[in-house]
Amino acid sequence: MSTKQIVETNATKALNVIDDLDMNIEITVQTLLTPIYNSKFGDLFATQVFGIPFAQIVAAIIVLFLFLFLRKIFTNVISVVLQRLAKKSATYYDDKIISALKSPISFGFIIMGLHLFFLIILQETPFIKSILNTLIVFTIFWAIIAVADALRGLLYKATEKINKDLSRERGNFILTIIKILIGGMGLGAMLQVWGINVTALVASLGIGGLAFALAAKDAAANLFGSFSVLADKSIRIGEWIKVGGVEGTVEDIGMRTTKIRSFGKSLITVPNQIVANNPIENFSRRGIRRIKMRVGLTYSTNAQQINSIVQEIKYMLENHEGISQSDTLIVNFESFGDSALNIFIYTFTSTANWARYLDIRENVQIEIMRIVEENGSSFAFPSQSIYLESMPSDISSIGS
Repeated sequence: MSTKQIVETNATKALNVIDDLDMNIEITVQTLLTPIYNSKFGDLFATQVFGIPFAQIVAAIIVLFLFLFLRKIFTNVISVVLQRLAKKSATYYDDKIISALKSPISFGFIIMGLHLFFLIILQETPFIKSILNTLIVFTIFWAIIAVADALRGLLYKATEKINKDLSRERGNFILTIIKILIGGMGLGAMLQVWGINVTALVASLGIGGLAFALAAKDAAANLFGSFSVLADKSIRIGEWIKVGGVEGTVEDIGMRTTKIRSFGKSLITVPNQIVANNPIENFSRRGIRRIKMRVGLTYSTNAQQINSIVQEIKYMLENHEGISQSDTLIVNFESFGDSALNIFIYTFTSTANWARYLDIRENVQIEIMRIVEENGSSFAFPSQSIYLESMPSDISSIGS
């Protein structure tokens, strides 16, 4: 059998999927409706509406609503039975698969109800069959994608064995590619239902395909940007970063964009090419946080007081449990300011946690206030002093 014949055979099978569900329903319905036609209301039920016997319209509507009403019940019953069987297994992935399949199964009942509706009224035309076949193919691939998503944890474990770093991000990336491939296959199957040769369609794109590729260059740049971000291991989900003027916590690294939750709780979507081509400031990987400040003392503070205050602040920082002793620690009388004697303080906390950092910084500032007060000095504030060398003998003469 040639390749062309194989393709045509597959296409024919796809077109006839819905026919396997008819179960000779027309004959069964006609048999059930015969007593009604022979009853005293037979003439009424035999009346045709748009060329369809009224009895068959009523029967079709009843069947459709019966499926719509019972679909949730049947879906839950099937789910409960499968969940009980799944509890006997050691893994929890079968539970996830069952939960993921509830929606496709429920939608399958709707398709079955529509199929029986059109069969009963004898109006299942080739066009309607194509629509129903398309819905069936859609539901099948929807179920496959749902199962793939339910097995996300297995993919995380697989990527973790290869490299523990960024296992979640790489797992999400691979899962997205798998979903796209499954979706593409589903789209191809739905096109075949309508008699469209997918291979010929792709081959016929020609110049149009080139134009599409040029139009999609930004998408390609974002895709390669995501490869770069994952390969560099520069960011992870949950880390606090700043890139391209956007600052917040990374929520997701996708194939096209990276989602960042700002501290104002808004969700910011950044194209991956921007993430890959701009400097990334990753605050979560610092390990420590800086404390940098200048303490201004009044000019009434003498040299001995300045020296004592500097030494005590330095001693306090060197013995503070929240200050990193392995990093830079500077305390010096820096300069004579316009209105203050400035002491420069530069050190690092032993943690990068924001809340803990604020607690440590607060404690350090309170200790500095205590040291300044105990040494008889005080903090300066911006001020100006005006000196007059002489005063006029007769102030009242000014301006006369």
